[in-house]
Amino acid sequence: MSDKPAPEVQRLKANSVGLVGVVFMAVATAAPITAMTGNLPIAVGFGNGTGAPAGFLFATIVLTVFSVGYVAMAKRITAAGAFYGYISHGLGRIAGMASGMLAVLAYIVFEASIVGVFAYFTKTTVHDQLGVDLPWIVYAALMLAVTGVLAYFDINLTAKALGVMLVAEIAVLFAVATAVLIHGGGPDGIPVEPVNPKNAFTGASAGLGLFFVFWSWVGFESTAMYGEESRDPKRVIPRATLISVIGVGLFYIYVSWMTIAGNGLKESVEISSSTSPLDLFFDPAHAFIGAWAVDAFQWLLITGSFACGMAFHQCAARYLYAIGREGFLHPALGRTHPGHGSPYIASFVQSAIAVGLVGAFWLTGQDPYIHLYTLLAILGTMAILIVQTLCSFAVIGYFRKNHPEDRHWFKTLVAPVLGGIGMAAVVALLVINMDTAAGAAADSLFFKAIPWIIGLVFFGGLGLGAYLKARHPERYEIIGRIVLDDAAERTDDGDGVEETPEAAATSV
Repeated sequence: MSDKPAPEVQRLKANSVGLVGVVFMAVATAAPITAMTGNLPIAVGFGNGTGAPAGFLFATIVLTVFSVGYVAMAKRITAAGAFYGYISHGLGRIAGMASGMLAVLAYIVFEASIVGVFAYFTKTTVHDQLGVDLPWIVYAALMLAVTGVLAYFDINLTAKALGVMLVAEIAVLFAVATAVLIHGGGPDGIPVEPVNPKNAFTGASAGLGLFFVFWSWVGFESTAMYGEESRDPKRVIPRATLISVIGVGLFYIYVSWMTIAGNGLKESVEISSSTSPLDLFFDPAHAFIGAWAVDAFQWLLITGSFACGMAFHQCAARYLYAIGREGFLHPALGRTHPGHGSPYIASFVQSAIAVGLVGAFWLTGQDPYIHLYTLLAILGTMAILIVQTLCSFAVIGYFRKNHPEDRHWFKTLVAPVLGGIGMAAVVALLVINMDTAAGAAADSLFFKAIPWIIGLVFFGGLGLGAYLKARHPERYEIIGRIVLDDAAERTDDGDGVEETPEAAATSV
């Protein structure tokens, strides 16, 4: 491997965020309160039933194994493109371009998807508690505007805002779960069946349940995108990734287990499959804490979904920035703000795309939850799971070709193989259960177009990579190759000034 000077690029602001901030950003994209309230009732009511907590246990193990290879790459490569850069190094530039296009698609639509669920929660809560009934598009527009403003500034501002909202949503979920535990559970006490590993694969449709379980982690991999802006990225990003995966997993297991215990085994399935699935959480909150906890829970659904959407906006902007600074799409996307160091042009473009998507669903009379949230979430999840699968196998290729001295039988071979197989299985679960996952939106034209959209973007990326290789080899050479090369650990004594700034762009 040889180092060549990279094209002149503008860098993201280094030293902007530390370990805690990166963890907050990653966990916010996973959105614990949205994942629990949106996915757990479906898993319990229509999937693996009361074995859903065991499903979270299984997913925690699979994703931890996947992360072993992922963090091995993160210790070697620091780039805002994350998957885009990793796969281009491990599986080649053509595969990297195709994966980068899929990742861009995923994060672009995720923000609009979360705007839908935010608007739904806000409209419902404001109407129920304040008696004000406004169109959902008003709340969607408010979220898009605030998100765009925050993303314009230093990433540290977003990290702090996310931190406050994230702590609040985790606190309410933990409080309800712990109240159930302290009171000894509901009608069945604290049953152990929900965490028995074999029950992860039982129930009305275990495959559907497992898919929704894995869906609850989407976004944890975003840690790598903040490498260029973090302090000592070779340490921070691997640690943040493992903390996010394992920490979120343990939290999901605990909350889902206690939620089922608080309602009772039979009652949990009945409530989850009813027309009021959120009562799976509201009933224990009311019974074990009080009516005020239900009100607080509803407001935190709003702030939790807002935090999730804001985090996905940051992800999308960084992918657009990473591709833009390499000369693909428009080079203006690769510009950073002279003062804040943020990818502000890419952020503006992402805001415009999100506005267009949300506006299109509103103008065609679609529902913010049934259509906007569900359909775009399925599209984005399918795209990102395919990229995660490819990333696992990219780890093997990267260390085999570039760093044989660092090859390890488990970290760079067995773990990536097992992680790749696990991710591929989740993709299969999504394909098999797509109709059920879409629910009432399964009859829409957009739903039927999802596989075609995925195929068009992926094979279009392959075609673009092949075209560049044949006709523009100088551009082909830099696909996924602009990385951050740190000659020394970056330090910050608290005044925001980088004391050992020996970071440079290289084309590796």
